[in-house]
Amino acid sequence: MKKMAIVLAAGQGKRMKSKLYKVLHPVCGKPMVQHVIDSVRKALCERIVVIVGHGAEKVRETLGDQVEYALQTEQLGTGHAVLQAKSLLGSEDGVTLVIYGDTPLITAETIAAMMAQHEAENAGATILTAIMPDPTGYGRVVRDGDGYVLRIVEQKDCTAEEAAISEINVGTYVFDNRLLFAALERVTNANAQGEYYLTDVIGILQADGARIAAYRLEDPAEGTGINDRIALGEAERLMRLRINAKHQENGVTIIDPAQTYIESDVAIGADTVVYPGTMLRGKTVVGSDCILGPSADLTNTMVGSGSTVRHTVADGATIGEGCQVGPFAYLRPGTRLGQQVKVGDFVEIKNAVIGDGSKVPHLSYVGDAVVGSGVNFGCGAITANYDGYNKFVTEIGDNAFIGCNANLVAPVKVGSGAYVVAGSTITNNVAEDDLAIGRARQVNKPGYANIIRSRAQSIKKRQANRSNSQI
Repeated sequence: MKKMAIVLAAGQGKRMKSKLYKVLHPVCGKPMVQHVIDSVRKALCERIVVIVGHGAEKVRETLGDQVEYALQTEQLGTGHAVLQAKSLLGSEDGVTLVIYGDTPLITAETIAAMMAQHEAENAGATILTAIMPDPTGYGRVVRDGDGYVLRIVEQKDCTAEEAAISEINVGTYVFDNRLLFAALERVTNANAQGEYYLTDVIGILQADGARIAAYRLEDPAEGTGINDRIALGEAERLMRLRINAKHQENGVTIIDPAQTYIESDVAIGADTVVYPGTMLRGKTVVGSDCILGPSADLTNTMVGSGSTVRHTVADGATIGEGCQVGPFAYLRPGTRLGQQVKVGDFVEIKNAVIGDGSKVPHLSYVGDAVVGSGVNFGCGAITANYDGYNKFVTEIGDNAFIGCNANLVAPVKVGSGAYVVAGSTITNNVAEDDLAIGRARQVNKPGYANIIRSRAQSIKKRQANRSNSQI
């Protein structure tokens, strides 16, 4: 049977108090509505229609062509919102999931199981429910003796017996598609808010003799809807723990899951150890047997197996196998480290290739460069790649030695096996195995330090006397 989904994403989200449209607020690095769509797609829904309203263009811009869209120009209730998809889905046979775009914690497994139960029980509608220790404020689900839904009773309308029910309506539904749209045409707005409610479809179907089933969540948190920043923070916390637990189950050691931040699309190999304060974002991929952190912040970065990355920021970088990076390194976009590369403290690398076994141990900047294998950068050595208008490339051959505090002024080439003497400023190419010196000759003046010292003391004394005379 064909599976479809309607994602409700037309509300403004005023309680978020934000310029950003509610369903676009990120949870673990991804817009909350994208989490919903990902789960729906994994549950094998063939068509996904997103109902947009406030911020429609931003939602379209974010989601692109991965879904279809229907526009709700006026917010006249949830039933009215779903009805906007009729021109797209109304003639289809199959089952349709209706879900809010602000429920990022719901899983594909739950959606698939709910749809499977709906089909197995030949239901007209299936309601997602949860058991809440304190159900105050939620609509109660009243079942008959066979477990089917008799009615949903809102808190204000509950009798004492109904108020004692702990099973609540989460707000996610599966419908027989044709029954859904036929019933929506019969929904009225004869209520205090003057809105068309999706929940009225349940009563209509029941009156027509359709079976109303219920699927109960094992984890009530999955049904959490995000209406304000407090709920957003809680969803972030819960999803982060879920993501971390998945990696732990796959053989990753996370020293303190509560202090480790891993986004949903990150991949990590087995026997990698992640220390607190580490943030892994975007499409970051980490190999096996790595050590990350403390406080490694990696975005869209590839880390080869057996590498250690500590107190480091990396964005769009590739780190080869067996590398040592940090502490306090910064790898900017375009950085590609080969195998067994050492990048030490207070080193910045940008758009540069560093060959196997090369070392940039400390206090260096390497930008727009191609560095061979076995190269050593001395402390404070840099590539001067920018003239204020254009970027230029520095090329360094295998096994070259770049002395401390050397400035390589691009465009320039240093050949394989060449030696650049410490303190040199190199503006011309250096051939293979040549030694380059680019610094002024040292001159020593015997006893001149005493002259400098006496001169400085005299100036200090005159300044003190002038200050006293002004008092």
